[in-house]
Amino acid sequence: MTDHTPARNDHTRAGDDRTPAETDLLYSQAESDLRAAVRSLLADRADPAALPGRVEADSPCDPALWQALAAGMGTAGLLVPEKLGGQGATHREAAVVLEELGRAVTPVPYLTSSVIATETLLAAGATDLLTRLATGREVAVLAVPLSAGPDHEPATTGTVTGVADAARADVLLVPRPDGLYAVDAAEAGIAPQTPLDLTRPLAAVTVPDGAGTRLADADATRAAVRRGLLAGAGLLASEQLGVAEWCLEETVRHTRERHQFNRPVGSFQALKHRMAQLWLEVAGARAAARNAADALATGSPEAPLAVAVAQVYCSRVAVHAAEECVQLHGGIGMTWEHPAHLYLKRAKADAIALGSAGRHKETLAGLVNLPAPG
Repeated sequence: MTDHTPARNDHTRAGDDRTPAETDLLYSQAESDLRAAVRSLLADRADPAALPGRVEADSPCDPALWQALAAGMGTAGLLVPEKLGGQGATHREAAVVLEELGRAVTPVPYLTSSVIATETLLAAGATDLLTRLATGREVAVLAVPLSAGPDHEPATTGTVTGVADAARADVLLVPRPDGLYAVDAAEAGIAPQTPLDLTRPLAAVTVPDGAGTRLADADATRAAVRRGLLAGAGLLASEQLGVAEWCLEETVRHTRERHQFNRPVGSFQALKHRMAQLWLEVAGARAAARNAADALATGSPEAPLAVAVAQVYCSRVAVHAAEECVQLHGGIGMTWEHPAHLYLKRAKADAIALGSAGRHKETLAGLVNLPAPG
């Protein structure tokens, strides 16, 4: 049996010995080992070629895969301090996991539970629930729309639509005017919705008044939700990077093997130029995504700026890479059996998740004091 246990990461949540002014975007040995372990696990249990069949059967999520990834490998606790049962790692390691999950459009609630909900709970100081999430045996979801960016103001009452992975959650984190509440998912009304990205289910969530246990007061809740959504937006860029990397690599592979006029179609100059341009875009996306993860990991005051830049750039690159993948595969790229359409749907859905590119551009303009013309 393949050993999927990653090498221990000795980094702490504060990062390494670098000062906030120093940035190292290269992957450490521990990060490379973690990538290899996650990729090996997904190669064994989450082959993208089999995903269309699982989606068609309405069972894209494999609970055994989630347990192997979250509990068996300990990735669910990467952002949780060791004293609470986690790995005490940083956003850089979590970003590596999300790159690999993006490469396989893996239908697991890692972004929603192990990043957004975990960061929200860390800011709120909810240690008991964090300890349970760190084991990977429970899933928590912040009850806000997937489209909500870091500046999101939660609705005070009523039903919240477009909540990602709510149907998989054991606990819902519900922001209310008087604070943040942990609500047992069994107490809430969860109505599935039809998403564009069939590998990340959405639902409308209705929580009865008075349900749940309060975790933080109103002021702490606003800060906690912002922290959770900021980390989610920053690390979503790594998932988008993974989507783009797979699409580029799969397109290069296909155009090498597909022959026309007794030549590989990838040797035609027009296609070489398109793939070369896409390679440059993916390289830029990697730099932007790594910068956002590093800024979050080191607690840099420029983290909001780095996150906005990463989202503005990476969302566009992921969509472009997926579009090129579908088109350059020709007829087979348009079929349900080939997974290219799932990558395009993930890229399109991610482009409006955790704040659209337009919204992040507005944030970016405000951060650098360059407001848009009136």
